Amino acid sequence: MKIGFIGLGNVGAKLAGSLLRHKFDTMVRDVDRGAAEPLLAQGAAWANTAREMAEACDIIITCLPSPAVSAEVMEAEGGVIAGLSEGKIWLEMSTTDETEVKRLGELVMAKGAIPMDSPVSGGCHRATTGNIAIFTGGDRAAFEKVLPVLTTLGRQVLHTGDLGTASVMKVVTNYLAGVQLVSTGEAFMVSKKAGVDLGVAYEAIRISSGNSFVHETEGQLILNGSYNINFTMDLVAKDVGLFDALSRRLDVPLELSPLLVEVFEDGRARYGDREFSPNIIRRLEEATGLDVRTSGFPAEIVDDEPEEPGYEVVPPR
Repeated sequence: MKIGFIGLGNVGAKLAGSLLRHKFDTMVRDVDRGAAEPLLAQGAAWANTAREMAEACDIIITCLPSPAVSAEVMEAEGGVIAGLSEGKIWLEMSTTDETEVKRLGELVMAKGAIPMDSPVSGGCHRATTGNIAIFTGGDRAAFEKVLPVLTTLGRQVLHTGDLGTASVMKVVTNYLAGVQLVSTGEAFMVSKKAGVDLGVAYEAIRISSGNSFVHETEGQLILNGSYNINFTMDLVAKDVGLFDALSRRLDVPLELSPLLVEVFEDGRARYGDREFSPNIIRRLEEATGLDVRTSGFPAEIVDDEPEEPGYEVVPPR
């Protein structure tokens, strides 16, 4: 199989790197050709247009920053859909809206191709090592066909059901991560105000029922002060906004979700779209006049687990 990869940002470049590391025939494209240069040096081919890539490749992966950008890449005159034909597979690895991925999926199917949504979760550090988790929605037979590719890109791969279900689960998990990011900062601040050493507070949370993936990753970057999680305020705002819009569309009367949207919109207004998302703690620091910094914590998170063969996660029945 020849695989095309569009979108070489913080996560996309690392995923495309995994394809090359495992010797897949890979073609790449990004609006910034400079982002592709390290991959081209490793043997990737360059696509001048998304259409050219779709014509040349069996699987076309998009990993883009927003639903609007995905739509543009797919539907433009020289876009992916224009180059699709019978039997090709489109894997949407962006975090997107389920209704939008279904809409684009209809256009893909009209060309005889197969649409699948396949977002990743687990952080840039795990994308680097191929240990990230992947959700995939779409036709089961197509899922089995692309599973060897997915288990190269990630460690745990879950078939979520029909097209769109993976996008739902992605915004659900990103919503939870947003809640945990804000609550982790609040927990640190209350601990400090109460006179507890922040290193002690970190360990107490880590070994207790209060632990979370976000605490073990972004929590350390808050305590270090680097905030360098390679994920920005605007992206969190987009993700929690997608979840909130989904809840309203489904008429589920949520209480935390609207508040979380307000928190991150305020963070964007104060600190800018491209600030790292753990900067959200600064709202609380400014309100209290205290910071939550301490020694002994890293400036960035590195996946220290060796790359392992990926596998399908089978849910209980």
